[in-house]
Amino acid sequence: MIRILHVSASTREASSRSRIAADMVLARLRESHPDQSIVERDLAARPLPHPDVGFVEATALPPKARTEQHAHSLALSENLIRELELSDLLLISTPMHNFTVPSVLKAWVDHVVRPYRTFQLSPEGEIGLLRPRPVLVISACGGGFIDDMPGETPRTTGKQKDFLTSYLRYVLAVIGLTQVQILRLEHQNAPGAGDITDEINSWADQVLDQLEL
Repeated sequence: MIRILHVSASTREASSRSRIAADMVLARLRESHPDQSIVERDLAARPLPHPDVGFVEATALPPKARTEQHAHSLALSENLIRELELSDLLLISTPMHNFTVPSVLKAWVDHVVRPYRTFQLSPEGEIGLLRPRPVLVISACGGGFIDDMPGETPRTTGKQKDFLTSYLRYVLAVIGLTQVQILRLEHQNAPGAGDITDEINSWADQVLDQLEL
C-alpha cells in the first residue's frame, strides 16, 4: 500500500487553485497506484499552534534531559512527525503569501523540523534523519515572477521574488527530504485566469513517471 500525506494550507476551500491542482494529482496517483491510503492534514481548517516557550525549551534539550512536561510540550510535534514518517509520498499544496509560505504552513514546518528528532547537528551542518521519499509541492501564486536577477524589484518590474520555492527545498533537505518537485501556478489572480487542467496534467506526466513508489 502507498501511503500519501497531503498537507494543504489554503483558506479558500473549494475555490483554491492549489487544492484543485492537488486533487487532480491525487486522482492521477489513484489511477497509477490504486492501493493507497491518504492522510489529509488541512492546516487551514485545523491550524496548528505556533511554537511557545515550552516547545522551544524542549526541542533544545537532548531526549535524555527532558522531563515529563517537556514530553507533553512535544506531543503534537511527535504526532505530526509520525504522520510524515509513515508516508511514502508527501504532497504539499499551498498558496504563496507575501512571497513565501503561509504562516499555517510555517507552523507545520516548525513542528516537524526538530533537532535530535528529524535532523542532527554535525561539524559539516545538519544531517537529515528521515528516510528519503518523494515530495510534490504545488504552489498557487497571484502574480508572476522574476528569478535570479539582482537589483530587480517588484517596484520596478511589476513582478515579484519567489522565496517559497527555495525555502521549502532548503528546509525539507535539512530533515532528509531532497526529492522535491515543485509546480508554481503563476498569475492566478490575473483577470480571466484560465483553466489549469492542461498545466497540471503536463506536470503530472513529467513527475509521476519518475516516482519510485
